Amino acid sequence: MLGLTALLLVSSGFARGQGAQISVAAAADMTFALNEISKEYESQTHNIVKIVYGSSGNFFSQIQNDAPFDVFLSADMEYPRKLQAAGFVEPGTLYRYAIGEIALWCPAALGLELKKKNWGALLDPGVQKIAIANPVHAPYGRAALTALQKSGLYSQIQPKLVYGENISQTAQFVQSGNAQVGILALSLALSPAMKSGETWEIPGDMHEPIEQAAVVLKRAKDKSAARSFVNFLKSDTARGILVDYGFTFPAATPAASRQKHKI
Repeated sequence: MLGLTALLLVSSGFARGQGAQISVAAAADMTFALNEISKEYESQTHNIVKIVYGSSGNFFSQIQNDAPFDVFLSADMEYPRKLQAAGFVEPGTLYRYAIGEIALWCPAALGLELKKKNWGALLDPGVQKIAIANPVHAPYGRAALTALQKSGLYSQIQPKLVYGENISQTAQFVQSGNAQVGILALSLALSPAMKSGETWEIPGDMHEPIEQAAVVLKRAKDKSAARSFVNFLKSDTARGILVDYGFTFPAATPAASRQKHKI
């Protein structure tokens, strides 16, 4: 029986001496985790992964207008489901690869004590702007908005809200000082560039699960290679990287037993 690596080599075409190029549209929360995952995949298959990061909603619209992507990694499972229903997806490729989490984040120099004050930190006089992703087309923005409403503070802090085009731009707002606090994807808060800041993980029951899904698109140039990349997301290697960046899974998996992130 062939192992996962051998299956990837055969399906990608590398076993036949041909490396493929795969174009991936990915939600911005996956930036750091997917960069690591794609490097592992490339080292095993010699295929090349080209990734464009952005908001899931914008990619959804672009794909409907025949954007030249092979694989779509969405931060909201509904977008791939709708694309599947509309005939844009290769049958049998829809895969729920992770569940995302959100967190408050601020630069450590502000001394807001997020872990101690939690939501109360947003009422600090020094907090003039609070960044979230645009809830119209960013799943993490919708989760942030729901959590703020459940916190009971939404009416008080609503005038302070500023909106990023996607969760990556939202993080940039806080890093640059254009906002003092952000509600970010935990995967970004745990990234090397942001680990030095203060983080408080928002309880998952304060928002709907951020179910993330991948699909191979019908217009993929090399469907076999595209499928092999989505299949690689199911490997212990990929799942282990996702765990390191704060993602969880719909059910128990081998990776779920790894030591969870520390914040």
